[in-house]
Amino acid sequence: MSFNYDDLLKKACAQMPEVSAKRERLELPKLYVNTAGMRTTISNFKDVASALDRDPQHILKYLTREMATAATFQDSRAIFQGKFRSDSFERLLQRYLESYVVCPVCKRPDTRIVKEKRLSFLVCNACGAKSSIKQL
Repeated sequence: MSFNYDDLLKKACAQMPEVSAKRERLELPKLYVNTAGMRTTISNFKDVASALDRDPQHILKYLTREMATAATFQDSRAIFQGKFRSDSFERLLQRYLESYVVCPVCKRPDTRIVKEKRLSFLVCNACGAKSSIKQL
């Protein structure tokens, strides 16, 4: 039995699923940021967390550390101590997305955070990659 390498390669490539490096599936909802006195509120914080498929407390912990302030999570909103602009939150959420949501191997957002003993890993559901992430 003789097989031609080029024919087998073409047949295998035809059976491979289409891989897309685009992230257009993952759209962050527009942040509704309100400032009242010395408090800044993101009223749709739970929607943002569910769009990223992450625990709201994890995102809140990241934002409070990056902004060096205190915050609470009530109902579906996050309340931060201090006056902050919405572009600051958007920039920080983009950095959170790159560090804790998007797979560094295949660039897809289909990931989950798995904690093993004292270490945390970003496990990709699309390609199966397992990458270590910084502990919050």
